[in-house]
Order: sequence, then C-alpha cells, then structure tokens
Amino acid sequence: MARFEITGGNRLSGRIKIAGNKNAVLPIMAACLLTEDTCTLENVPLISDVVHMAKLLEVCGAKISGTGSSKLVINCQKIKSQELPGELTEKLRASVLLLGPILSRTGELKMAYPGGDIIGRRPLNTHIQVLEALGCLIDQDENFFTAKAKRLKGAKIFLQEASVTATENAIMAAALADGETQIKRAASEPHIVDLCQFLVKMGASISGIGSNVLTISGGKKLTGTTHRIRLDHIEVGTFAILAAVTSGKVEINPIVKEDLDMTLLTLANFGVNFKIDGDSLIIADNKLHAVEKVVTDVWPGFPTDLMAPMIVLATQAEGVTILHDWMYESRMFFVDKLLSMGAKVEIADPHRVLVYGPTKLHCQRLDTPDIRAGMALVIAALAAQGKSVIDKAELIERGYENIAERLAALGAKIKRLD
Repeated sequence: MARFEITGGNRLSGRIKIAGNKNAVLPIMAACLLTEDTCTLENVPLISDVVHMAKLLEVCGAKISGTGSSKLVINCQKIKSQELPGELTEKLRASVLLLGPILSRTGELKMAYPGGDIIGRRPLNTHIQVLEALGCLIDQDENFFTAKAKRLKGAKIFLQEASVTATENAIMAAALADGETQIKRAASEPHIVDLCQFLVKMGASISGIGSNVLTISGGKKLTGTTHRIRLDHIEVGTFAILAAVTSGKVEINPIVKEDLDMTLLTLANFGVNFKIDGDSLIIADNKLHAVEKVVTDVWPGFPTDLMAPMIVLATQAEGVTILHDWMYESRMFFVDKLLSMGAKVEIADPHRVLVYGPTKLHCQRLDTPDIRAGMALVIAALAAQGKSVIDKAELIERGYENIAERLAALGAKIKRLD
C-alpha cells in the first residue's frame, strides 16, 4: 500500500496539465474488441485502472503494447469467449464494459461481478435490460454473470436508467448487431461522445451523438483506427477547486470548454474567480461564499464525480451549503474524515450534507475510501495546517495520473511513500 504525506497551508501556483479522460479510455479500450484490426490510442492517462483493463483484455486474447505509457497499441484479432475471474473483475467496475464487445465477437461471456469503488449500489439491471433487448440470454448466480447470444439483433431500447456504462455497452453491442438500434434516455457525458467518435472512426454508423437519443445502424465490419483520448473534465473541475481552496493562482491546461458549463457555473456561484484564455482555465483571487444548494444530476447537470471535492470547497465558503447526491447513497460517508479535520458538516441523510463554513482545517491521518473522496481529502490536507497522512493512496492513483508529482510542481508539499 502507498500513502501520501502532505504538509498543508501553502498557496499553490503554476500550470497543471490535464490528462486523458479516465472514463473515456476504459470503454474505448473495450471497444477495440469489436475489430480484428489494430487500434492505437493516444493521450492515455497513466493510471492503474488502465493497467487493470489491459490485463482483462489480454485474458480475452488481446495483444497490447505500451501499457504504462500514454500510447497503447491494441490488437484483438484472436478473441475467445472467456470466464473472467473475480480477482480481475473485482478491481475494476469498468470490467462490465466487456459484456457488449465480447458478446458481439464470441457470443458468450461468463464473468465474476465487477468491483470498483464502494460509493453505493450499482446493480446490473440496466445492462441486463440492454442485452436482453438485443437478444441475449442472461443467467446469474452468487458468483458469476453469464450472457449468451447466437447473434445480436438491433432493437428499440428505452433505458430504465440513464446509466453511463449501460449506455456504453448498448452502443458497443449495437455496433455489430444486425439491423438498427435506437437507444432512448441514453447518457450523454463527454466520455460517451468520445466513445461514439472512436467507433465512427472505426466505421460505425451512429447518429444523435451528444444527445439522449442514439441511433446505431449495426452489422458493418469495423476497422482499426488511431484515436486521441478526450481531456478529463473531472480533473479540470478538481484542480479548479484545489486552486480555490488553497487561495492559489493556477493555470489549468488544456481544457474543452463545452465540457465545463455546469462546473464553471457552480464555481462562479461559490465566488471562484476564473478566466478562460484560449484552452486554459486560470483560477485566482477568490472570495468564497456559500450557495444554497448543489445537486448532482445527469449530464449536462453537475457531475457526481465532483461532489466530494465540492464538499471540501464548501468548508472554506462563508455560510451554509446543502450538497445533495441522489445517485449514490455512500458518496457522503467520507465526511466523517473532514469532521476529524475540524470541518463543520451535518449529515442530513445518506444523500445530503449541510456544510457550515468557513472553517480552519487541521492535519489528520486518514484512509482513502474511494477515488473521488480520496482526492477530496488530498485537497483538504493541502488546505489544512500541519502534516496529514493519507493511506491507501493507490486508490486515488486509479483515477489521477502521477498526482503527487503534478501537485508538487505547483508548490504542494506532498510525498508518496510505499
């Protein structure tokens, strides 16, 4: 296990580069299974989740070079149906993304249930709805999920939930299915747009990209391509919050402005002062004040992955803020760690907290509960007085590339220790 030692209280300054989108690269890696040709992925984030996904693909027969670098070359010419064991799937919620592509190629997949962060119940109901609509037979027991299909067939699907991963599975499965598939109530996050654009480069026919209604004309042979992974808008929001909480002046670059509308609106409401200069977001000279409420929502609403850092921001804002994440009932449970640092937070229920600010945070020894909450604790430790220790730092590194080195370049006093 790894830990971060952080001495807080420094004003951060400088420029930080945004990495490729974690939530885009994983489904795009899975989508490489849809062709026998070679695919090249660029701007790949250097995170452990990419390594875990690469191992899963290799178990399925993929040949991969460049693992651990920003460029992956993936060939899936010889793919076979597989039983994916729990020791692999439990490390990565995104292992569920193999369902659609593997079924398209082989007609059968048996896999142990996916793991990942413990932020709330994330059942496979919507994935099952999608696969059954496309002609799969599903069987489940305590340990494994099995899906079989002689041939996937296009269908009209109204998703029972606007699930990101279920939408991605539906898109990938439909790309090789016979006939046309229409997906209504599709999720439309930037990483889904990136997946669709990758598939179009491969030869897929997809209309409605970026909307909640997607139409895929399946059955076409897909070919290899080269694709650059979209920038991570969650990193942009996270580092903007970091700059605001530490009273720093930070240039965040490069950004995709259209991916940041709700994040920038929320930051502005908190009194975060920013300007956009070309493809850079510059944060400086903030006077933070509370807002009445921050509520997560489906895209383009406020993203759930920024809720934990936003709670830390609210601890430094004048007044009372209600923060509500209705998506995951365990997202708020990390706030007990903020309480131990001196924050004034009241848990209304598993989905809502009231934060009273501003409060002076002090150092503490903390455990990382999940990727986003772990990063929120890093932000809190950088704002606190004294030396904090954050254990299980490897969980944070699942989603943030070389985070200790990148923050140190801004002037943060942070060390990574094994």
